[in-house]
Amino acid sequence: MIEHLEAQLTPLGAEMVGALGVEAQVAYGELTLVAPRERIVEVMTALRDRFEFQQLLDVCGADYPDREERFEVVYHLMSLTKNARLRVKVTTDEVQPVASVCAVYPSADWFEREAFDMYGMLFTGHPDLRRLLTDYGFEGHPLRKDFPMTGYVEVRYDEELKRVVYEPVKLTQEFRNFDFLSPWEGAEYPVPVLPGDEKAG
Repeated sequence: MIEHLEAQLTPLGAEMVGALGVEAQVAYGELTLVAPRERIVEVMTALRDRFEFQQLLDVCGADYPDREERFEVVYHLMSLTKNARLRVKVTTDEVQPVASVCAVYPSADWFEREAFDMYGMLFTGHPDLRRLLTDYGFEGHPLRKDFPMTGYVEVRYDEELKRVVYEPVKLTQEFRNFDFLSPWEGAEYPVPVLPGDEKAG
């Protein structure tokens, strides 16, 4: 099945490389394009109009702190007529903005806001680039790899006080040691585990 998809997508990727000046790779039954950041609107418009990728499914991010441009903005597209999916990537950093593709795919609006909120990626030309998931006045970007797990406050509504309260972030459980043995090998638990297990020996 994957070989059939790759055979179908390889010529499509080669056509996109020639027409759009992007890099293309087919892996795991999916086509991935790497586009220049400054040409993302042009590339996305051509993918919609010429290559029939009518639907933007998602815009998300990935953080690679060791890279010079640490962020990848990742667009997932779908063609209903070709029955194919496409991934488009551009790289950026904390200060270089990426042009918004809301004019090409209106569904990008909240996706770009989420990427801005969670990673700090900037999008120029976005109609309303505000935080979407974090609280008012929140500082930092929670999905960055270097974001600390403690030292921040969380907000909740207190039923007794009848108001919103800010409290230090508390992890819901202590760090635990997990036993990753397969269930057939069996984990080493204190004896006895269940009533009656003492009779098994």
